[in-house]
Amino acid sequence: MAQVRPLTAKALFYAAAASTLIAGVLHLAIVPMFFTQMSIDTTIFFIVSGLAQIFWVIPVINRWSKPWYYVGIGGTVILIILYLIAVPGSGYPVSQLDIAIELFQIAFIILCSIIIVKDRTTSRLYKRNI
Repeated sequence: MAQVRPLTAKALFYAAAASTLIAGVLHLAIVPMFFTQMSIDTTIFFIVSGLAQIFWVIPVINRWSKPWYYVGIGGTVILIILYLIAVPGSGYPVSQLDIAIELFQIAFIILCSIIIVKDRTTSRLYKRNI
């Protein structure tokens, strides 16, 4: 079985962190762009979502335990579902910014899923060799 090179594994963590960081920054960028058009609830939602996604860089880079990845994936899935219901599902036009945010969120989900699967595979291989 081929062994994962440390650089490749490290790049995977940095790519996941970068994807959630960019999605979070873009969520925060929406606030001043549409501040006068959004209710206070929506404004708070985008601020909290953006800050949470930016915070999630820390557990990803520091390789905290798997529950952090599961919560990050779950929260991101919820954000995507809410977006699909609130924007295209309600007949609002989809902007390039919307597409960028959703793509970075999808990338985060995929990358974190790969990290979890690779961790399981590595753990199983390690246990077999003991």
